[in-house]
Amino acid sequence: MSEEQQTLQAEGTNDETISPDLQEITPQSLKSVAQELLKYGVLEAEHKPNLYRIALTSFPAVNAILEPLDLALKVDDIRGIAYLAIIENYADSEKDEWSHPLVRRQRLNLEQSLLVAILRRIFIAHEMEAGIGTKTALAHLDELMPELNQFLGETGSDSRNDKRLRQLLEQLRGHGLVSEVDKNDQLTIRPLIVHIANPENLQNLLAAFKQQVKAQQEFGE
Repeated sequence: MSEEQQTLQAEGTNDETISPDLQEITPQSLKSVAQELLKYGVLEAEHKPNLYRIALTSFPAVNAILEPLDLALKVDDIRGIAYLAIIENYADSEKDEWSHPLVRRQRLNLEQSLLVAILRRIFIAHEMEAGIGTKTALAHLDELMPELNQFLGETGSDSRNDKRLRQLLEQLRGHGLVSEVDKNDQLTIRPLIVHIANPENLQNLLAAFKQQVKAQQEFGE
């Protein structure tokens, strides 16, 4: 092997190999927190206590991982949740409408939004009685059914009313807002609902209902 070939080989080896001592390795615990947030969007102290604790104690480090993705960690330590959020003022310069390459914006329809508002009211009432961040907030189908029917109207049969409610709850479960309905027809309202159904979103829901009522009145006339 010529001297020139030996030199090229040595240079290639130096370019491709990095000494482990020089690498900045992210601890596995932080990786687990970031991966869990990217997968589910939320960490609850009740269900993932170890990851939740790491998220709180390593808050700056987790945000340093998320920042290049235009994401941020938000914490509600009173209610025991840490959740993923898009950084404020995020905008895709190539598009007029909001978008994010890693996060698909999932809009709730009117029926889903109504049920969220009902569940939020029950959750807040529970917190006022039991205290914030204390016992689990439970709701029963028999409690939700009359309120939902009052706004959406009866379907014509109890079985269809029940099916509609269960389908809506299952859809909200996919958003991390409620648990699965158990054998006693009860479900847990997740604390994330307070942040999803914030005052601004509730005002939008009210405006949508007013618009719908106005349209129905105009159609009737």
